[in-house]
Amino acid sequence: MDGIIVVNKPKGCTSHDVVSKVKRIVKEKVGHTGTLDPLATGVLPLLIGKGTLCSKYLINHDKEYEVSLKLGIATDTMDAEGKVLEERKVDNAILSKEHIEKVLFTFVGKQEQEPPVYSAIKIAGKKLYEYARRGEKVEVPKREIEIYSIELIGIDKLNKEIEFKVSCSKGTYVRSLCIDISKALGTIGYMSGLKRLKVGNFSIKNSIVIDDSTDKSVIEKNIITVEELFKDKEKVELEQKKLILFLNGVKLSNENKDDIYRIYSEKRFIGLGIIKNSLLKRDIIL
Repeated sequence: MDGIIVVNKPKGCTSHDVVSKVKRIVKEKVGHTGTLDPLATGVLPLLIGKGTLCSKYLINHDKEYEVSLKLGIATDTMDAEGKVLEERKVDNAILSKEHIEKVLFTFVGKQEQEPPVYSAIKIAGKKLYEYARRGEKVEVPKREIEIYSIELIGIDKLNKEIEFKVSCSKGTYVRSLCIDISKALGTIGYMSGLKRLKVGNFSIKNSIVIDDSTDKSVIEKNIITVEELFKDKEKVELEQKKLILFLNGVKLSNENKDDIYRIYSEKRFIGLGIIKNSLLKRDIIL
């Protein structure tokens, strides 16, 4: 079984928990293209079998989230699991639809963002959360991100909470975005809920739930094959002699443009090849 399944991760478990569960079901190698925090839910693409070899093509995807932001309270982890650091009264003016939408709109575009101290980014060989847990301060380099769109979904004035949808680039930390939005609104806050709706072309609409009752047939039925994953790439058909050379790692002359190609022989999908400088070489063979 080689390919990708799109899992709808439930709240309260780690991405590793889901990977382990699928691995036990399929008895194959399983990996992911990016984790979700235990409190987060939603789209978690999992690579199965030789699908794991495709990870290098799937790590730079844009993402879309549905976010809940609790105002008036700050925590050390920037989410609901953290220790409360400060509380403030939230004026009704802050919660007006016009004010919130005006502030959200200012976040559209490219910008520099400081990652949360409780994150897995490595500084000098250690993860940031390791420094944070020891109370050690370390300078966190900012990174450039881009917010493509951001839309207010709802306002809960009683609980001082807002909900919005955001489409953003790879590397965006939604917890940091929530802190920045809170400041721009004139208060403090933390991310109280997160649902990932899309990772690249993988949507929650096409996801499946993995639980104790899930069997292998469910995964087989919903797997996206490597051939299907790269369906937008052009085909290269190889005759038998050239196929043998190709499979043995020999680079073949080919005048097509530099890109990834689906390789076929006698109309059978073989895997992926890369053309660069008019030479075709093997990449992923199934």
